[in-house]
Amino acid sequence: MPASPSLLPLSAIVTRLRAAGCVFAEDEARLLTSTAMSQSELAAMVDRRVAGLPLEHVLGWAEFCGLRVVVEPGVFVPRRRTEFLVAQAVRLAGPGAVVVDLCCGSGAVGVALTAALEGAQLHAADVDPAAVRCARRNVGPVGGQVYEGDLFGPLPAALRGGVDVLAANVPYVPTGEVGLLPPEAREYEPRVALDGGADGLDVLRRVAGAASRWLAPGGCLLIETGERQAPGAVEAFARGGLAPRVAVSEELYATVVIGTRPVDSP
Repeated sequence: MPASPSLLPLSAIVTRLRAAGCVFAEDEARLLTSTAMSQSELAAMVDRRVAGLPLEHVLGWAEFCGLRVVVEPGVFVPRRRTEFLVAQAVRLAGPGAVVVDLCCGSGAVGVALTAALEGAQLHAADVDPAAVRCARRNVGPVGGQVYEGDLFGPLPAALRGGVDVLAANVPYVPTGEVGLLPPEAREYEPRVALDGGADGLDVLRRVAGAASRWLAPGGCLLIETGERQAPGAVEAFARGGLAPRVAVSEELYATVVIGTRPVDSP
């Protein structure tokens, strides 16, 4: 069990976190205290958080869809809004679904889908070696495979035409707006996981253009994007031969574009 770090009172941690600008200082203090195994570890964790590191990088994990997902330094932190993408995918898939988590980061989306879909077969890929290493820690225990490479490039050819759910949490921040992101993202998460090109849709267009060759008839591509980018995303899905629609969660401020490969498509 974690040691009780009584030499560093909770109130003192809260005060330091609040002074550093942490909005949810009380909650963060409790998480740090419950995670630290010793007084010295707690002090070091508080120092890292006060210095601006994302809470999840300090803890070494993030909560996502009710699961504890390993998140290593330098890896994109899964956002709560992306739980909406997972929920949409679960509604569309059945037991034994073949799932691909593209631009997987920590592998959080794929692991959450595997937990929700009985007998799902999970494959995940990312171009960032650090993300691949982290994803393997999460995906391996659920029986999935993680590949390193650009988008569909490293996936096994046997998956072509057989993917039921293709979830792609692509980078979609326009290049000119990356500098406006909070420091936690801008300074500690990889730019390749954030920067989506001039209009934020560069990677999305590439995925949408190739997805139909990988999806099974009736299979679905799901991509999170910004609300103002949804029309452009819909256009890219349609050009890729997919039947697109948009799902929105006002509660989570989430927009997901869903494209279905027609059953009668070649």
